[in-house]
Amino acid sequence: MRHTSLPHTGSDLEAWLQALASRRQFAEYLRPTSNAREEAGYGYTLSEICQQPLLWTDTARRVVENRELLLEVMEGARWIAITGSGSSQYAGECVHPVLQAELGLPVFTAGGGWLLLEGARGLPPGQAGLLVSLARSGESPESVAVVEQYLELAPWVKHLVITCNADGALATRFRGNRRVTVTVLDSRTNDRSLVMTSSFTNMALAARSLGLLEESGAVGRLAEDLAEAGKHLLSHDSTRIESVARGPFRRAVFLASGCRFGAARESALKMLEMNAGCIPTMAETYLELRHGPMCLVNEETLVVCFLACDALTRAYEEDLIAELRRKEIGARLLIVGEHVPAGLLRADDVAIEIPGQAALGDDNVAVLDVMVGQLLGFFRCLAGGLRPDMPSSGVISRVVNEFTIRRRQGEAV
Repeated sequence: MRHTSLPHTGSDLEAWLQALASRRQFAEYLRPTSNAREEAGYGYTLSEICQQPLLWTDTARRVVENRELLLEVMEGARWIAITGSGSSQYAGECVHPVLQAELGLPVFTAGGGWLLLEGARGLPPGQAGLLVSLARSGESPESVAVVEQYLELAPWVKHLVITCNADGALATRFRGNRRVTVTVLDSRTNDRSLVMTSSFTNMALAARSLGLLEESGAVGRLAEDLAEAGKHLLSHDSTRIESVARGPFRRAVFLASGCRFGAARESALKMLEMNAGCIPTMAETYLELRHGPMCLVNEETLVVCFLACDALTRAYEEDLIAELRRKEIGARLLIVGEHVPAGLLRADDVAIEIPGQAALGDDNVAVLDVMVGQLLGFFRCLAGGLRPDMPSSGVISRVVNEFTIRRRQGEAV
């Protein structure tokens, strides 16, 4: 197993959090001492959301430092599969469409549990490939079991682990195995809150970078541009996001296209997790919403629309939004995009502008969409009197509890 990690410093991050604490929209939440925030139930969650833009540039630096090793890992692969469980799976969904386009080979995302059950038939047979495992803690039973399974069943497969925990099982168990390469992100991405925030966006960015390794400086430029947009979002839009989160809705639907559908899935999960299941959620594409799922949208539903800049995609998305208007369903729209047409908004709807989205490209802004979803879930959690660090009273846990790993009898390569 080959291992990559780098040291980090925290002075810039502390200065950024202090700067946010001085702004009106975050003063109430970040100015209290860490002990006071912990007593209020968000000792970790909010700072882990707010630190993301600065950590993206650190993740890019780690990728660039290990560019040659990563290129070597990818060499000869005829396909790439990205796997993870829960949020980690959705991180893969944020990037696999653009990776397929850039790398010119099949790239897909498969859940860790799905691969565990599918066994030998879960991956393309007999073709050299790369399985990329994303994991915050690296301790989820199925995440470790999937790597073990394919080391045995598929000798033509190499493994790349991207994890936030240098001490987790995924980062340590396969030492000495040359088919496994591990990249460890900054330890601060190993969120201490129940919900994944920093870990999600940084793992997504690290995986996204695999399609940019051939172009000098591309990874760093993308991270810097995303970081600037992320800081702008936190500094200028959090108050309006909070006002939406505290509004009169009882369910939420998140709509997106392409790479951003992974962001919609993650945003829906954040609202669900941070509100202990009290807010039913759904993520769907615009075109699929008509095929049955639209029945969830009623007068008590918040509809969050991640709006594309691509002209063809946006035309389809605006058609669907217009249909919601004609049918008079949806309590309120929150539209996230650049140059959101005023005609899409009713008086009580809200638009969050992502400056530079067109230049960044729709394929690259999923991490910004996810930040909107994280803030929505966080503020709604506080409005409901829950504790964002651990809202569910033990029903779910930060790391999935151990369970028995089973193998199909007589399964052969």
